[in-house]
Amino acid sequence: MNRRCLNLLLPLLYCLLVGRMVLMGAETFAQQPQAQPQLPDSVRYVSKKANDSLATKVLPTLNDSAFIQRDSVFYNRLKTKMYKHRMTRQLYDLIFQDVYNSRVRTGEVNQLEVNPFKQYEGRIIGDIYIRRLGVFGQSVYDTLRKPGNWVERTGNRLHTNTRANIIRRSYLLFREGDALNPTVLRDNERLLRTTPIFHDARILVLPRAGSRQFVDVYVITQDVWSLLPTGGVGSLNQFSLGFEQRNFRGVGHQLFAQVAYSGDDPRQVMEYQGRYTVPFIGKTFLTAQAEFLYLRDLKQAALRLYRPFLTPDTKYAGAIEINRTQVNQRLVTRNDSVLLVPFTYNYSDIWVGRSFRIFYSANDDEARGRSRLVIALRNTIYDFSQRPTVTPDTNQLYQDSRTTLFSIGYSRRKYVRDVLIYGFGRTEDVPVGEAIAIITGFDNAELGPRKYAGINFSQGKYLAKSGYLYSLANIGGYIRNQRIEQGMLSLEANYFSPLMSSKWGNMRHFFNSRFTMGIDRFDNEYITLNSSTSGLNTDGIGINNDALRGTNRFLFNYQNILFSKLNFIGFRVAFITFANLGLVSFPDRSLFKGPLYQGYGIGFRLRNENLTFNSFQVRIAYYPNIPNNTIPFRFAFEGIPVLRFRDFDLSAPQIIPYR
Repeated sequence: MNRRCLNLLLPLLYCLLVGRMVLMGAETFAQQPQAQPQLPDSVRYVSKKANDSLATKVLPTLNDSAFIQRDSVFYNRLKTKMYKHRMTRQLYDLIFQDVYNSRVRTGEVNQLEVNPFKQYEGRIIGDIYIRRLGVFGQSVYDTLRKPGNWVERTGNRLHTNTRANIIRRSYLLFREGDALNPTVLRDNERLLRTTPIFHDARILVLPRAGSRQFVDVYVITQDVWSLLPTGGVGSLNQFSLGFEQRNFRGVGHQLFAQVAYSGDDPRQVMEYQGRYTVPFIGKTFLTAQAEFLYLRDLKQAALRLYRPFLTPDTKYAGAIEINRTQVNQRLVTRNDSVLLVPFTYNYSDIWVGRSFRIFYSANDDEARGRSRLVIALRNTIYDFSQRPTVTPDTNQLYQDSRTTLFSIGYSRRKYVRDVLIYGFGRTEDVPVGEAIAIITGFDNAELGPRKYAGINFSQGKYLAKSGYLYSLANIGGYIRNQRIEQGMLSLEANYFSPLMSSKWGNMRHFFNSRFTMGIDRFDNEYITLNSSTSGLNTDGIGINNDALRGTNRFLFNYQNILFSKLNFIGFRVAFITFANLGLVSFPDRSLFKGPLYQGYGIGFRLRNENLTFNSFQVRIAYYPNIPNNTIPFRFAFEGIPVLRFRDFDLSAPQIIPYR
């Protein structure tokens, strides 16, 4: 083999081995403190009001050096080597993105952020300019960044960005001519980031030249890739096919449709499901949804209209839902036999809530300024037309009922920006605050009227430089004939560590624990240790087994996530190590005298934050003592949904869920 052949093959070998080499040889990510952007340059763009093509404006370049990460010596050498030949250069551009070009910034929070809009408080908003970036290659923190290869450029051309007039009309909490409120702009920035159609968003305020009264507001958004194919193939006689469009033609509407075929199923060969959602109707911030399911064990038609407390300043919230449901419920009896029991019922639900500001302060960024008193009223109706025989001792869960609940609560919440927690580099808004609510009401049930009372408390905060801690306590139950039934006590604590850097990437530790105790639950009620995944905030130990049932449960989950520097076609790679422990028992046995069920494993996840896909996870787990488990090692390839933080907003009063 001559020298020329060696020179051609060497870059290809680099390509095959680059994952391992980058992981072991790259330098650590630069950790830069968050800072306000410097705006020395400008770039022309077209976008004003609802018509992008009518007006041009000079927008400062958001090229924040504090957010750009340095490339490693090894990575530069690899790139230089592969760029020597046309074929390997094209291969490099197709597969890899420069590590320093990622959007990852520091995940350590040393202090609560200062609101950057505070200096413009009270000024009049003049013009509002909308800048919509491409799905791939660009960043709201560096608007001059360009797509790195033809795949990204093609993706940007195929995607229809959210229309500027839709953003202006349905997603902004402020208008031209309003006095600038710093907290409203900060909340609006967070609202855009948490909306499923957007990957990231940023709002900038610039003083108008020659004016001390007016400022202009720049809203910069970046969509996610909205079209997601769904389905799978088990055989030629068993398959499913569908799609989800989260931003239909750029108007923000969401459409999901899927059909499944199972030729050997004697009960139902074809299955259908569809859902259409219209979010944020005008300035009402109402969301409407219609859903239709025609599945083997679930048939449902539902209509919903709802408006949550989107921000602490939202005054009114509520929802209306009606549906008709037919379901074959899978029940596991105390003697471990499995039954499929058919049910048919009509369900209606309506609630309305009002929040009141209860503290005032000169600086509305302070905790007191974001405190709210929230009251809400709710009415739900279950009307069964098909069910098993209901008696005072059997099948009490399926009695007709009309439940009216009232809640009063206190909520304080604000948000701290961070990264690399549940996401792979997108900006994450971590809720900080607390909420407490008292729920009371009555249930006109078929087996006799009963009252309900419950209380829940939750709190989340950063512990100086020691990480973030979330805690939750719930207790509640029905009262009939001066005794409690269907009661429960639930305690939960979740913690994640500060972001720690290493030569392999950035890493966090996650600890989650949960204790649940049922109080005089019905005979056919139970909770389980089952869980199909070992994701964060998991409700189980990572395996499904009908023997893992009881009325009392304790769970402990540990997870280590290494957010590596690997980046394959825009998919970031995270390596996971986990340990899940669980106890479960019925009232006839002490919870802590039972066997400690265990699950341990390793794996990795892939996610592209610009896509609507779930994270892809590959894991191998070891379960040493699961009942009737003949194979202690399990391998899984699965989709992991994007996790969200539990917020401290108070919404509809509800019966504390027993799950």
